[in-house]
Amino acid sequence: MLDSDKKQTLINRLKSIEGHVRGIERMVEEDAYCMDILKQVKAVQQALERVSALTLENHLNTCVTTAIRSEDDVEKTRVVTEIMDVFKATGKL
Repeated sequence: MLDSDKKQTLINRLKSIEGHVRGIERMVEEDAYCMDILKQVKAVQQALERVSALTLENHLNTCVTTAIRSEDDVEKTRVVTEIMDVFKATGKL
C-alpha cells in the first residue's frame, strides 16, 4: 500500500504524463516533425518507467518485505513468483 506522500508523487507524475500524451496528440494532429513526436514519445516512456520503478520500490519495501518476514511459505513463494512474472513479461529477464 502506498503512503499518502508516495501516492501523491505518483499521481502528480501520472498527471504530467497525461499532459505530455495530450501534447503528442496535438503534435500528430498538427503534422509536427516526426522526430519531434518520437522525442516526446520517448520522454513519456521514460516517465512511465520512473512511475513503474517507484511503484516497484514501494511494493518491495512494503508487501514483499512483509511476506518474506512472515511464517507463511506459500505467501513468500507467491510474492517472489509475482515479481518474477512481471520481469518476465517486460522482457527484463
